[in-house]
Amino acid sequence: MKKVMFGMIAGSALLLAACGGAEEAATPEAEAPAATETAEAPVVDAEIVAIIEARQDNLKEMGASMRAISESMRSGSPDAMLISEKADIIAGHAATMGDWFPAGSGPEAGVETEALPTIWENPEGFDEAVSNFQTAAVAFQTAAASGDMTATGGALRTLGGTCGACHDDFRVDDD
Repeated sequence: MKKVMFGMIAGSALLLAACGGAEEAATPEAEAPAATETAEAPVVDAEIVAIIEARQDNLKEMGASMRAISESMRSGSPDAMLISEKADIIAGHAATMGDWFPAGSGPEAGVETEALPTIWENPEGFDEAVSNFQTAAVAFQTAAASGDMTATGGALRTLGGTCGACHDDFRVDDD
């Protein structure tokens, strides 16, 4: 009797493990909700995941560029070449930023993102913020290429303001 009972328990455990877990099939009543929950679970679209990951990588690269520029500007002897190189990275990414937020690439995608739904709820406001950033990025790139650190510093403040404006309205506050 013990062998038969053990065999039934072991067989059930293997069957449940193959189906995804014992907690979903503990009782017949539990099976229906679990199946419904599984059917309704969001499917993560690989293309959307790739878009979100590329967006995050680009934003991290721009953030790192801004940090490097700020550190150089505060150093007392700014490295004009480094600042110009980083300005090129920022302006290059800024040019395509409007394409980084297609419908479905927000929090509803099931991927961790700091992009707020406001981006898609207020597309005119977001487009304006992106446009302001793009304009400031090009102006900063031009100032940095000139080697004039006074002009570069002024353009950097403007660029930083456009970054902050977008973060304030369209990004999760991580402070």
